[in-house]
Amino acid sequence: MTTTADDVWRLLAELVEAQKETERCFQETERRFQETERVLKEQSLETERILKEQSLKTDRQITRLSKEIGNLGGKWGRFVENMVAPACETLFLNRQIPVHQVSQRVRKRLDGKTLEIDVLVTNENHVLVVEVKSSLSVDDVKELIKNLTEFRQFFPEYNQKQLYGAVAGIEIEEGADKYAYRQGLFVLAQRGENVAILNDTEFQPKTW
Repeated sequence: MTTTADDVWRLLAELVEAQKETERCFQETERRFQETERVLKEQSLETERILKEQSLKTDRQITRLSKEIGNLGGKWGRFVENMVAPACETLFLNRQIPVHQVSQRVRKRLDGKTLEIDVLVTNENHVLVVEVKSSLSVDDVKELIKNLTEFRQFFPEYNQKQLYGAVAGIEIEEGADKYAYRQGLFVLAQRGENVAILNDTEFQPKTW
């Protein structure tokens, strides 16, 4: 079969058309790829925006919750002190420590440092420092011991008095009461609607 010039031109025309179709398909594929890439980028930006908004919202909620907890803790602490302070007079009188004065939130500054006493109980011969916590821990006991060792520096007016320490809490973490007892501290806790001293009658308080 003889190939004519017309056949050659027809084949060339078909080849050109095929190349155009291939190029068109390639361009369409590229367009779809770019569109897909654009959509994915928009979705990524939207997801990032949502996550950022959610993160800011969570941060605000945490900040508000922390503030509310802090306020609650302060109110709860004052409530505990208001239970402990009135009870001190009769509680320590039963331990041969007469009470002439009970003060709350006593603060003293010295050389840029501050010592704050939750409840301060005094008479002619004794001064008693009470650390009050809604939940009493061993660390709280250690903090009171530190304060007792510094007490006379801040309050030299009590240098002639015997200094005792006490811890009080509505809840007492495991071991905190025994640790305080061994350190020579009175331990006060809620018993029903009242406050009681947990130390047995054999207990001898440490003089600081």
